[in-house]
Amino acid sequence: MPRIVLFQPQIPPNTGNVARTCAATGTELHLVEPLGFQINDRQLKRAGLDYWPLVSLHCHASWSAFADQRLLSGGRLVALSSHASQPYTGWAFEAYDWLLFGRETDGLPTDVLAAADVALTIPMACADQPQQAGVRSLNLSVSVGVVLFEAIRQQSSLTLA
Repeated sequence: MPRIVLFQPQIPPNTGNVARTCAATGTELHLVEPLGFQINDRQLKRAGLDYWPLVSLHCHASWSAFADQRLLSGGRLVALSSHASQPYTGWAFEAYDWLLFGRETDGLPTDVLAAADVALTIPMACADQPQQAGVRSLNLSVSVGVVLFEAIRQQSSLTLA
């Protein structure tokens, strides 16, 4: 099962919603500090509802601490970025991929993006339709759901009804 990594998330409800998705799919959630909130934030807990006990949550004190853990565990680092050109829909996901998502306000820093094995994007209509040109990216929790369910679909490790 792929793992979700949120790099320095800033908005508690987004992380709570991602945690809820991870609980529903049995996916590990890794948070790379510093966080833009306290882990016991009321909005974070509310968005995750009563599913928090079902979340395999791992907090990493820094990017380097996470990178060390990833090297020990193995698996490819798959970064998702609005600046990438390769769509996630053409990528063959593997069971031990780390799906890396950036901060809500500014995504992944250049050095973090460069550390990834591949950078993928979620295609959006705004690229082809000028009337949507102001849309820069999707909400973090939506992006995680879109990519995670494609990875799960490819692995057939969860029956999607």
